[in-house]
Amino acid sequence: MGTYYLPRNVKGEGRILFIFTTKSLIYSVIGAVIGLPFYFILSATGTTIGGIVAVAIFAAIGFVIGTLKMPELGKFEFAKKTGGENIDDIIKRAIIFKSKGKKVYIYKEEEKND
Repeated sequence: MGTYYLPRNVKGEGRILFIFTTKSLIYSVIGAVIGLPFYFILSATGTTIGGIVAVAIFAAIGFVIGTLKMPELGKFEFAKKTGGENIDDIIKRAIIFKSKGKKVYIYKEEEKND
């Protein structure tokens, strides 16, 4: 009797606590760190619950940026061009585009006519 390869689903093996991938966990922590000043400000004014909610909201925003992809919407021009790409990649490209003075460089190879 021969041996056969059985394919298995390995998609979820890189996940932590079933919902976090490594990238989404990092983005969630970054979002929570950004929310910490709001926690300290709100807890100094006596609304500790509001500070915890602020940290949770920023952590959720970080999770969304690290996990989701841009939907393909036909109504909007930017969604047509970026549909299906990760949101964090789109944000990184936008920051690089703004920092380079809103210029796009295209390198074109010259054709050789023999």
